[in-house]
Amino acid sequence: MTPLSRVVIGSLLILAWPAAHAADGQKVFTQGGANPAAMACLGCHGADGKGIAAAGFPRLAGLPAGYLSKQLHDWRAGSRKQPVMEPLAKALTEAEIEAVSTYLAGLPGDPSPELRRQQIANDSVTRLALYGDWRRQIPGCVQCHGPGGSGVGEHFPPLAGQPAGYLAAQLNAWRDGSRSNDPNQLMVGVAKAMTDDEVTAIAEFFARPARQEVKP
Repeated sequence: MTPLSRVVIGSLLILAWPAAHAADGQKVFTQGGANPAAMACLGCHGADGKGIAAAGFPRLAGLPAGYLSKQLHDWRAGSRKQPVMEPLAKALTEAEIEAVSTYLAGLPGDPSPELRRQQIANDSVTRLALYGDWRRQIPGCVQCHGPGGSGVGEHFPPLAGQPAGYLAAQLNAWRDGSRSNDPNQLMVGVAKAMTDDEVTAIAEFFARPARQEVKP
């Protein structure tokens, strides 16, 4: 084989790898992993990966691959607990985790609502979402999770449009210690400083459909 032939074959393999990797990820999502315990994701998270709000199953489509991969590894390690996801994550191989995370990140997600900081926060829930309560060391949710709760990078996932039941469950998991996988334990402190009513209200606030922008 000539050097030129090796270069051509190598180039073709490189070009073909993303498509094959996406196919592997789609297979895990739609059919599950090689281990029967690694069930298909779409059964809970919907055929489009946008979740099932009525059941409290969150959207995965369009979330960063790094974030999705980290959550699966955290379920395997026990720093995040959930009776369905823990055994499922442990049954996936490293290659399957990488493939399905990359596949889900490439799926289209719903557009996030734009929530202007100039809006008048006439109620306590909106004030908490936008500006927080620094007397209790609670930053505004959007200060970390981006405008409208649309998400920022791999460490601050989107809140907007996720089911209220899911969001409330995560806040309560940080409060009771069954979830402890946040950077610098930031969410642990925030969640523990919130009241039960605030947990419910903030979850419902971000679960609502996109709100119309209010001009100042």
